[in-house]
Formats: sequence, structure tokens, C-alpha cells
Amino acid sequence: MGIALLSAAVSGCGSGASETAGQTAAAQADTLSDDSLTESGETEEAAPEGRETAREDSTETGSGETEGDQDTGTDGGDVIVTNGGEEIALSSLEHEDPSSDSVVYFTSEISPEAMVAMYDALGDGLTGENIAVKLSTGEPPASNYLDPALIADLVHQVNGTIVENNTAYGGQRAGTAMHYQVAEDHGFTDIADFVVMDENGSVSLPVEGGTQLTENLVGAHFPEYDGYLVLSHFKGHAMAGFGGAIKNISIGMASQEGKCLIHTAGESHTSPWGGEQDPFTESMAEAGKSVVDALDGNILYISVMNHLSVDCDCNGNPAEPDMHDMGILASADPVALDQACVDLVYASGDDTAALIERMESRNGVHVLEHGDEIGLGSRYYRLVNTDE
Repeated sequence: MGIALLSAAVSGCGSGASETAGQTAAAQADTLSDDSLTESGETEEAAPEGRETAREDSTETGSGETEGDQDTGTDGGDVIVTNGGEEIALSSLEHEDPSSDSVVYFTSEISPEAMVAMYDALGDGLTGENIAVKLSTGEPPASNYLDPALIADLVHQVNGTIVENNTAYGGQRAGTAMHYQVAEDHGFTDIADFVVMDENGSVSLPVEGGTQLTENLVGAHFPEYDGYLVLSHFKGHAMAGFGGAIKNISIGMASQEGKCLIHTAGESHTSPWGGEQDPFTESMAEAGKSVVDALDGNILYISVMNHLSVDCDCNGNPAEPDMHDMGILASADPVALDQACVDLVYASGDDTAALIERMESRNGVHVLEHGDEIGLGSRYYRLVNTDE
């Protein structure tokens, strides 16, 4: 895997609520007060006219394979129905392209059975005996982390070990002992073994073709697992605009010092403060690609679109969602998966204004633009509705 062992010394970074952090002075404002932010606006390219063909520069999926032959459902016609009962036309999803090799599976059902079904839809699944399940343990006291009861059957099916890293901004998961306690309190240790991956420091992954990073620092336990199942709760985020699969494999997979490196675009191992916004999101994409490269693509992604707050699960007191729940999505391509979630938010007729403002004020889609550019995945995807 090309991993160089680093010192086990833990950096001086802490962990904590995302609303107090940021990359610029504007992004450091309180999550509930965006008056000082500058609207970046949409920077996405227009979808291909008629959606007849994928972009010529669309990349392979993160797994390095073509997903077109893996369908277990149908394309579900021209409309999907969300968990909240809303009908959304596929034509309203800006980056949905029937000819794309990057497939995103959708179900409106949010249940343990649906989690297993979405994993099975991805084909042969992960290979190897030691499988890690990467998720967010959630900041106390009231964050919207994934319910252990929702994911337990799937974790058992892959015989997975739940993994997470210490956070870097203060809070109750900044130290290893505290983090293990939070995992227990939130019910994760009741369903599987749990490991704080950076409890013994970091390992370095090379970043190939990046513009911001040359290395990515992940938890020292990272190489012990053959494959990773990435379970993400899609939501807003005070710094990145939104959090999904890419955030989970970049900031989420990074050690404490690695988080500092990403936030500062390679400038600091010890402080997450002072970085600029676009270099930060570019660093997220580059860190994520280093993880996928190190695993030779043995990584799959499932995202749950429920409790759609503007605030991340690193916020212990998130804002109440204005939107209804949508469903579960899965893919072997993290860029396509995150883009599909973003497109669903924009296409919804529900009260999406707060979440859209959060994404646009942080230029959140830039992580998808850069992820596409560097080959992490494709922004254009084919949505397969497994409810049909």
C-alpha cells in the first residue's frame, strides 16, 4: 500500500463542534449566523444537453471498475419517490446521465433491510477478511449520527470493525479514551468491535497528482484492513458546505494531524486554522483519492439522506432539519454519490433554502469539481431506482 509509518506522537489539535471552525474569517462565523459570508454561487458546469452522453472527460469510478453490469434493479422510469413521499423527476437531477458508467443506486426506504439491500446492489462487495466500517461516531450530546440499529445488520454481514479517528477542534472526541466512551455511549460498541484508528499516531499515504497535498496522514491502524465500507450521513457542514462520502474518507479518515494538514492545504500538522476555502476542499478531494489509491479501489460507499440538518454530526447541537428524509444511496464512486445527494437537495420542492445556502456560501461543490478533475470519480452518474 505504499504507507510510511510516522511518529506515534499525537498532535496538539483537538476536536469538536463544527460551527466554531472555518477556513476563512467568514467560514469561522457561527453556523447559525451567515451574515458575514460571501456568496460564491454555483460553479458547476451545465449538464450535457439532452443528457444523451456522459462528459468525455468523465473518470472511472473510485473502484476502478465499470458499474454498468452490476444493476440489480431497474432505472425506475422517469420519477423517484422519496422517503417523505415527494416525487422527483430524474430530468431535474442536473448531473443524472443514463449513459454514465458511474452508477448510483437509490431507495426511499430507510431501514436495516434497505441498508443490506443497497450494499448487495453494488455487486460482489468488498474483498478480504478484515473489513473496516468507517462512520462518524457523532459529537455529544445530540448530533445526528447514524443509528446503530439501522446499520447493525449490514455491519454483521461484512463482519466489519467500526473505525473512526479523533477529531481536531476540541470537544468530547479529541482524546482516545473519551472517544471510546462516546462510541460506547452512542451504541456502536454494542454492535461491533470499535477502533480509534489514530490512537497510535499516523501513517502517510502519497497523494498523486494533487495541487495542494503531497501526502495524507491517516490513522496508524489504516493498513490493517483489506477493504472499507464507508457509511455516511449526508447533511450540511459549517466548513465544507456539505458532508458526505468524500468528507468521510478525507477529513474523517485523517488522523488529528492529518485533519490539520487538510484544513490548511498542507501548511500545518498542528493547527487546523487559517486555511483558504477552495484549497481546503481541494485538499479534501486529494486526501480522499489517496485513500482510494492505497486500497486499490477496495472501498464502497453508502449514504443515508435523513435528518438533513445544515449542521454536521461533529456539531453536538445541530439545527433542526427543514427538509423531509429522502432515502439511501449507494455507489462505488464517491464523487457521483455526493453529487447525486446534492442534486436531490436542489431538485426537491421541500424547504431546502437553508441547506442550499450552506452549500453555496462555502462553495461546497468545489470538492466535486476537483474530485472529478483528479480522477477520484465522476460528477455524472446514472441513477438506478431499486424501489421499482
